[in-house]
Amino acid sequence: VQLQASGGGLVQSGGSLRLSCAISGFTLDDHAIGWFRQAPGKEREGLSCISGSRVHTYYADSVKGRFTISEDNAKDTVYLQMNSLKPEDTAVYYCAADRRRYGPDCLEPNLYYRTDYWGKGTQVTVSS
Repeated sequence: VQLQASGGGLVQSGGSLRLSCAISGFTLDDHAIGWFRQAPGKEREGLSCISGSRVHTYYADSVKGRFTISEDNAKDTVYLQMNSLKPEDTAVYYCAADRRRYGPDCLEPNLYYRTDYWGKGTQVTVSS
């Protein structure tokens, strides 16, 4: 099982980035995929997720209207389009998967308890 997050970088305030989460060793079917971030000295925060049914998407209030989650099943990849970035968006961004999670609790990072279903993070830095 592997999840590989990529696409981070340095961007000016107001700019955009698109993160990718490429998965291998399992399929997107029946797995919720979530995007999370952690800034220095802060707890890991849920940003957006796609439910295991693949029907519902959820967003944290802090990113609603600015971030969009999507997926390409043919590429086994989930994306996070981030627009109107702010300096407070600076953090390490992670993707994770959890099987059979269908509701808005897919935003809760503590429920993704299998460490092998977390990808290594990608740094996003937004300059003012």
